[in-house]
Amino acid sequence: MLAGILVSLRPRQWVKNLFVFAGLIFGQRLFTAAAGPAAATFVVFCALSGAMYLLNDVADRDKDRLHPRKRERPVASGRLPVGVAVAVAVALIAASLAACAAISWRLAAVAAAYATLLAAYSAWLKHLVIVDVIVVASGFVLRAVAGAVAIDVEISGWLLICTILIALFLALGKRRHEYLTLAGDAERHRPILAEYSAGLLDQMIAVVTASTVTAYALYTMSPETVAKFDTHLLPATLPFVLYGIFRYLYLLYRKEMGGNPSELFLNDRPLLLNTLLWMLTVILIIYWPRMPSP
Repeated sequence: MLAGILVSLRPRQWVKNLFVFAGLIFGQRLFTAAAGPAAATFVVFCALSGAMYLLNDVADRDKDRLHPRKRERPVASGRLPVGVAVAVAVALIAASLAACAAISWRLAAVAAAYATLLAAYSAWLKHLVIVDVIVVASGFVLRAVAGAVAIDVEISGWLLICTILIALFLALGKRRHEYLTLAGDAERHRPILAEYSAGLLDQMIAVVTASTVTAYALYTMSPETVAKFDTHLLPATLPFVLYGIFRYLYLLYRKEMGGNPSELFLNDRPLLLNTLLWMLTVILIIYWPRMPSP
């Protein structure tokens, strides 16, 4: 049963919670005491997102039993009783909100909004076309907002725009993979897929792809950004963003991957290496000029 709980918490999906650290890095607080509350917020959101996965598995257990892979999930297969799954989820949510309140009441409010949004998604919003992917993307935005609130740094409009665009890009890619992989059974496994088509998803992905690249490029060259970081070098990170997006599109369209973006980032070495190099380059550009001289 413990193994079933751990699997249902989806530890490999916790990579999504790295968005919590966006405020820490771009708020220029990485090498300060603020790293502690940010790390605590990351842990809290891992527990909170795990709880939401448990509740989602309970809500979708009947449909998951019809899916070739999801039917092996502990709740759908019966290895994890529904009552135990719900009890663990409620306990994790309560503990997460209490931990957030100990850090900041504003953080607790954001965490509560995140839990409410994801619960509404599982119960209702995932059945509304277009709204479903926007809600998923909004979950990423709330993670980034939580990270900023936890360390009391200004929430940049650029942070929100770039976060929701990249999250929409990944969510739409996942929908496309599900739509094509499940083919005629798509509606049975995820009813909302009946409202989409491959052509529509391709057009939406194209719009979001262009918007993401444009928004990030404008952010790196913005006078506000240059003044904040006192550097004109951030556009040098754009090639990493372009490669990451193009690599994901290559895997999605040519390799028919993308059903699980988190695992894709962890398992595809070129994508993982590119992401690490982007992060390292950003940190060097932002923080190197502020390093004390020996």
